[in-house]
Amino acid sequence: MTRPAGAWREYGPLELTPILAAALEAFYEQGFHGTPVRDIARRVGQTVPALYYHHENKEGVFTALVEEATSDLDWRVRQAAEEAGDRPDLRLVNVVEAIVLHMAHRTRLAALDFELRHLSPENRKRYAARRKEIEVLVTRIVSDGVAEGLFVAKRPAETARALLGMLQSIGRWYHPDGGPLSPDELAERYVDIALMTVGVRKRPAARARRTRARSA
Repeated sequence: MTRPAGAWREYGPLELTPILAAALEAFYEQGFHGTPVRDIARRVGQTVPALYYHHENKEGVFTALVEEATSDLDWRVRQAAEEAGDRPDLRLVNVVEAIVLHMAHRTRLAALDFELRHLSPENRKRYAARRKEIEVLVTRIVSDGVAEGLFVAKRPAETARALLGMLQSIGRWYHPDGGPLSPDELAERYVDIALMTVGVRKRPAARARRTRARSA
């Protein structure tokens, strides 16, 4: 799918089926283990057999949502990196911003990450591969920054994992409806932290940004 420049910063309503939308709310409120299939069916006004017509079981519903989450993050991170060009510092800024905006705008999807132990080994392996691709991308950015004398990081791979772990933890505490920071403000702060982590004290000049749409 071809997306316009800057689309990675724009958020609108999630395009989920009624079943997945109901399941996402239930998992966010009660967790995977605490959500019976009949509760998902009740929320969407269907019977359990009707739900099983669309998804094999509760894990099938959960897996479909995890796929939505990983796909949404993947294309945003890749477009953000590509739009920054070849400069490692700008690429790091864009990628960190993309991840933080995803965590803040898609809080319910991001929260699924803490329930992944309920996935089968095969499904966890597929998710881990997607996650590894982003880790490799961030590691390459840090390594390139060190090679060009822009970053100070003795161990780029460990630095990348530390940054990603920091960003992932946002899903544990951030609530867009009740917190003091907007997604954009949160992203600005975490970009500064990421730059300081690699030894950059002054943020690089960024290209003009498109107006960001509010998430639903």
